Amino acid sequence: MQLSRNLPLDPASSALLFIDVQNFCARRDGGEFKDLPQEEFNDSCGWFFEKFERETLPNMQRLQSAFRKRDIEVMYTVIESLTADGRDRSLDYKITGFNVPKGSWDGKVLDAIAPEGDEIILRKTSSSVFVSTHIDYILRNLGVKQIVISGLVTDQCVESAVRDACDLGYLVTHVTDACLTYTQERHDNSLKTINGYCRQMTTDELIAEING
Repeated sequence: MQLSRNLPLDPASSALLFIDVQNFCARRDGGEFKDLPQEEFNDSCGWFFEKFERETLPNMQRLQSAFRKRDIEVMYTVIESLTADGRDRSLDYKITGFNVPKGSWDGKVLDAIAPEGDEIILRKTSSSVFVSTHIDYILRNLGVKQIVISGLVTDQCVESAVRDACDLGYLVTHVTDACLTYTQERHDNSLKTINGYCRQMTTDELIAEING
C-alpha cells in the first residue's frame, strides 16, 4: 500500500483544531498588547488585525460551521495557566512574559468562534499543544487520525502543532487562509517551511471536500 499525506478527510476519524483564537491574542484589547503604545501597536499589529478581521476570522467561522454540520469534532486550544500567577508556565513563556491567569477573560475563546455544547477546550502553557496538554491521549480516545489545523500564529504555535502532530502519527491538513501571523512574509515563509509535513488547502477547497 502506498502511503500519502494527501488523503481526503474521513469525517468519522477527523477533528478540526483551532489554535489560540482567544481574547489574549486575537483582540485588539487583548492582554498580549496591553503595554504597547498606540503607534507601536499600529506599526506591529495593524496589518495583522485588519487581515484577521477581514479574511482569516470569517474563514475560521466558515470552517467551524461546515465541520459542525458534518458532525466532525471541533476542538480549541487557548494559552492559559493552571495558576493565577503563572508559576506552572513553560520557561519560554516566563521569559517571553506570557501569563494568561487561570479563569481570566484573556483565556476565553473568541466570541466569534465560541465553543458550543461539549466541544473540547485545551488549556496550554507552551507553544505546542502536544507538549503541555493531554491532547494526544484525547485524540486517540476519540478515534481521531486526521487533524485539520487553523489558528494563530502561523509560524509559532500553529507550526509547532503541525510538526508534533505529524511526528505522533496523525495526518494533518493545514488550512492556509485560516491561519495568520504578523506579516505576510512570515506567513508565507511558514507555509513553505511546513509544506513537507502536511497537506495544505484553502478554506474553500476543504469545505468543498467535506461536502462532496
